Amino acid sequence: MDISMPVMNGIEAAESLIRANCGAKVIFLTVHDDPDFLKAALAAGASGYIVKSHMATDLLPAIQEVLAGHRFISPCLRAKTDSRPQKFD
Repeated sequence: MDISMPVMNGIEAAESLIRANCGAKVIFLTVHDDPDFLKAALAAGASGYIVKSHMATDLLPAIQEVLAGHRFISPCLRAKTDSRPQKFD
């Protein structure tokens, strides 16, 4: 899922999928490396968040972690959030 999509943004689409209770796991793959977008994605029910510039290293581990029932956040973004007072896990 991407955040910037036509018609319905990714946050709204993720919320809709999660509400449908269809068992889908949502992983965002996006250019947005802002912790506020991460917070919104997690609040919408996302299980993963990958920054596109790190897709080559993060995509496979993200899929594996999410399928195993864990949450995955690109390490480059996690480093940004570690200095913020909010917790995302």
